[in-house]
Amino acid sequence: MSHPAPIHPEARIGHVHLRVADLDRAVAFYRDVLGLGVAVYGPSRGLDGAAFLAAGDYHHHVALNTWHSEGASPPPAGHTGLHHFALLLPDERALAAMVERLLEQGHPIDSALDHGGTVAIYLRDPDGNGVELSYDRPRSEWFDDDGDFILKAEPFDPSELLYALRA
Repeated sequence: MSHPAPIHPEARIGHVHLRVADLDRAVAFYRDVLGLGVAVYGPSRGLDGAAFLAAGDYHHHVALNTWHSEGASPPPAGHTGLHHFALLLPDERALAAMVERLLEQGHPIDSALDHGGTVAIYLRDPDGNGVELSYDRPRSEWFDDDGDFILKAEPFDPSELLYALRA
């Protein structure tokens, strides 16, 4: 049996599309708490129940809709579905700025983990969707002496990242 060719090595996840219960509440979270810009607010463009948000001038990183979920509740624990999606930030300083923003707004951070090659904080949006905010360490730090990926989940206090803003 032959194996098909692997996916192109430069493939990336371009966006996540989430079902939400309340479009305006979700837009407010992604815009005001996380700082994404609204690329398209559907109701103002004849596309009821949808919005598209992005960092910078990208078409969208996060799409939101209420087409089949308006007024719904999050899935209960123990069910399949989205665990989280990640917004990759350029560096430690950018992640520190997000931690500062979240703390200033009183938005809870569920956890902070050093994964070796990446450093991440985790939180929930108003619909219970998991959001990871992270940065990658330099690729030279991703591997151990045997050339294996360093994979770990060491908790840390996210406020420790604030030192990066003071440096």
